[in-house]
Amino acid sequence: MADTQFSLAAFMRLPMQQKLLSIIALSMVAAIAVAGWTWTRTPTFAVLFTNISERDGGNIIAALQQMNVPFKFTESGGALLVPQQQVHELRMRLASQGLPKGGVVGFELMETQKLGMSQFIEQINFQRALEGELTRSIQSLAAVAGARVHLAIPKQTGFMRDEQKPSASVVLNIHPGRNLDPNQVAGIAHMVASSVPHLPAANVSVIDQSGNLLSTEKGNGRNAGLDASQLKYMQEIEASTVRRIENILAPMVGAGNFRAQVTADIDFSQAEQVAETYKPNSSPEISIRSQQVSESGGGSPAAAGVPGALTNQPPVPATAPLTAPPAPGTPGATRDVLAPVASAATAANATAGRRDATTNYELDKTIRHVRQPVGAIKRLSVAVVVNHRKSVAQDGKATYKALAGKEMAQINDLVKEAMGYSKERGDTLNVQNSPFATSDAEPVAETPIWKNPTLIGWALEGLKYLIFAGLAGYLFFGVLKPFLRKLMDSASKIPVMPEEVAYAAPGTANYDQKVQAARDMARQEPKMVATVIKNWVGGNQTTGKVQ
Repeated sequence: MADTQFSLAAFMRLPMQQKLLSIIALSMVAAIAVAGWTWTRTPTFAVLFTNISERDGGNIIAALQQMNVPFKFTESGGALLVPQQQVHELRMRLASQGLPKGGVVGFELMETQKLGMSQFIEQINFQRALEGELTRSIQSLAAVAGARVHLAIPKQTGFMRDEQKPSASVVLNIHPGRNLDPNQVAGIAHMVASSVPHLPAANVSVIDQSGNLLSTEKGNGRNAGLDASQLKYMQEIEASTVRRIENILAPMVGAGNFRAQVTADIDFSQAEQVAETYKPNSSPEISIRSQQVSESGGGSPAAAGVPGALTNQPPVPATAPLTAPPAPGTPGATRDVLAPVASAATAANATAGRRDATTNYELDKTIRHVRQPVGAIKRLSVAVVVNHRKSVAQDGKATYKALAGKEMAQINDLVKEAMGYSKERGDTLNVQNSPFATSDAEPVAETPIWKNPTLIGWALEGLKYLIFAGLAGYLFFGVLKPFLRKLMDSASKIPVMPEEVAYAAPGTANYDQKVQAARDMARQEPKMVATVIKNWVGGNQTTGKVQ
């Protein structure tokens, strides 16, 4: 307490100019400290939205003002910045309010239908709404900055022959440095195709902002025309075969002493076959299903004369010879020469008839409907190279020796079993024994610490506080403290008068002590005492009254 009062007394003894300088110095230090603290507490701004329309921008700014959130725009005005700690929270809160809408009209367009609207206008509005909803869905992808969808929906007709399939075109604006892999492009095409009735995915064209066609697979050779799922299936077949080969060869030659590559030829064609076969019946009597017989007959009258003319006349006597030549093959037999005449007469008097028979048999019928599996393996081509066997001599020197023929034959048989070798399918296998090239593996270069964005952010944040602490320390220890020390030294050289002593420490000394102190000061500093007395006489006393 005494030191504080003495310092205050010393400050009061300073001339007016030094007092003003002290006050200015303290004010500057306080202002710099406040500015540094404010600078460290200033939030780091991050991008909230970019390339927003004017309508969405106005609505977003109004919402931010209601939430008392600071914001600013970039110099170009293309991005809206908010405090980095609140970016995700603000996006979610604005999304709950339907912001930003992106200038795309969705199915809310159907809520403003007017009475008396024609069917054509209704169809156009529905198509616009569908395009808008698809655009919003595509823009929700992380790599897509903007999108636009065009639908070509033909008018329905009652003739199946003239029916046309719809088509669609999608234009994507991709963020700089980002790209879409074939699976994502196929996903966009299938999403659009699934949203429009009777729209096949093959009729969806996807391009980027540079006009590059993304919806067509760029492939050649055996991979041409395969979609992403077929390529993935083929790669899985190849990888599975390689794993089986590795699992069976690793215990024999070591994990790093062989390499295997597999090429699979997969048949992705779709085929269906319908066969209808008939087998012969084992027993016709048993296999009869139904039988129908139809018979018809009638008499044919003999030739006759006029009725009543010769009916009452007696028959004419026979004129045939008594004997006839023997019949062929019957010696001595006689033949009646009237037999042909009698046969003709009998045939003339015979009854004419017709018989129709229809028999239905049970048939052994077989109908087979066969659908060929998709993705069948047509052929496998496998290549395996095995390293020479390593042996270490007594002197520690490593030597490599080729495998024996028996070992190579054993490896060849094992690989055939592992890959499922089929000669009828046309599989090929090539196993070679060759020394591996030894090369010193270069160490993988690690990412420098100064290129890590997370560490860079932490370093910048800590640098702000270090700069503030260093500046505050310099102002206090390098400027303020030496300045105050200099002032105190100057003030200590000014003699302390009895009144000042009394002011500095009231009640600590009696009257005799004060007088003795004044005498000692007069003896030690006569000139200074004389100056003080002159100041008293001149009316410039600034030290106060004696207590």
